[in-house]
Amino acid sequence: MTSTVIQRNGTRLELHRCDCMDLMRDLPDKAFDLAIVDPPYGIGEDGASNHSRGKLAVSQCFTPKNWDSNPPAWDYFNELFRVSKNQIIWGGNYFVDHLTSSPCWIVWDKLNGETDFADCELAWTSFKSAVRKFQFRWQGMLQGNMKAKEHRIHPTQKPVALYSWLLANYAKPGQTILDTHGGSMSSVLACARAGFSITCCELDADYFKAGVERVERELAQMTFDLKPEPEPSTPVPDLFGIQPARM
Repeated sequence: MTSTVIQRNGTRLELHRCDCMDLMRDLPDKAFDLAIVDPPYGIGEDGASNHSRGKLAVSQCFTPKNWDSNPPAWDYFNELFRVSKNQIIWGGNYFVDHLTSSPCWIVWDKLNGETDFADCELAWTSFKSAVRKFQFRWQGMLQGNMKAKEHRIHPTQKPVALYSWLLANYAKPGQTILDTHGGSMSSVLACARAGFSITCCELDADYFKAGVERVERELAQMTFDLKPEPEPSTPVPDLFGIQPARM
């Protein structure tokens, strides 16, 4: 296991390059308040054909890695439910055999126009509230926030704004978060911005390295953006030795 731990404003960001099953097996029951996970759907979505599927904007082409050939097995879901109190599971429509009936599904409407990609993605949740929809454009170079565009480093990368919305609506201050398939680590950035501690796993060495670098780079930028204004310097006396009054 390779790990990077970042302490920030009272929160702890634990980033592990490991098999999430190895991590979860060593955890006590209900170790986390909320798991927000995006496991492989088993539909071959490794990003190799992304560039040929958009109509309005060309999507990025990623080197195929064959990581999305199979969905997680039963033991993954058993461990996930054991170590977390609540869960949000992206791709829940692909895992119905492993999940119970839920009134609360989350619909992410990508506003992607005419493409071969799905119009929406679905997440199963353990919550008892109603179905909710989040709208955020996510098609190639076209994104919901064009002033703060995200660089795509993973073929199934989700926007930070989506995770921020999930945290705002389904997590409470001080709760701990688990992400078993970190990918681009958008979940980590959302937690850092909102003040949540998170443990995040990513098995692939290349994605882990790119994800950690993304987190460190953007956290450094966030620190710079939040740097307080310097104290005003003492005004220099004028030629007559009279000190100007401060407003």
